[in-house]
Amino acid sequence: MDSLDSLGRLREHPPRPGPAEPAPRAFEAVGRPDAAAKRGLAPVLLNLVKIRAAQITHCALCLDMHSGDALAAGESAGRILRLGAWRESMHFYKAKEIAAIELTEAITVRTDGSVPDEVYARVAAEFDESELARLVAVITMLNGRNGFGVSTCLVPGHCASAI
Repeated sequence: MDSLDSLGRLREHPPRPGPAEPAPRAFEAVGRPDAAAKRGLAPVLLNLVKIRAAQITHCALCLDMHSGDALAAGESAGRILRLGAWRESMHFYKAKEIAAIELTEAITVRTDGSVPDEVYARVAAEFDESELARLVAVITMLNGRNGFGVSTCLVPGHCASAI
């Protein structure tokens, strides 16, 4: 059995070396455009997108951080908890939020190799061209950052904004 801490919980996985210290420019390159990309998109919507991307990619640190940020910004715990089952809980979200969540899944998972036309059409009906371009950029950058988190085993529970 794995070693337990003083509370009887499994010890956290030690983080692997990541790019932030030995290659800070590589790490910054993934996050730097984020501020420009998210301009003009509602913070509430962005929080939902960040949380959903973290759920899909299994980035525990990102899930911890973005859920904490969303709660601190006034998001309800109920909407955060239901996000993993949003298709069964659509009545808790606005149409624009649903479109963004659906696009997040389509870009992040890409089981068919691309974003399906019907998904893109639903999203394009909710966002103007500029917003849609920004949303695609944000989701793409989130997936890159989540990749850093899962490949280097970044440990949740240590973020200032964490729940």
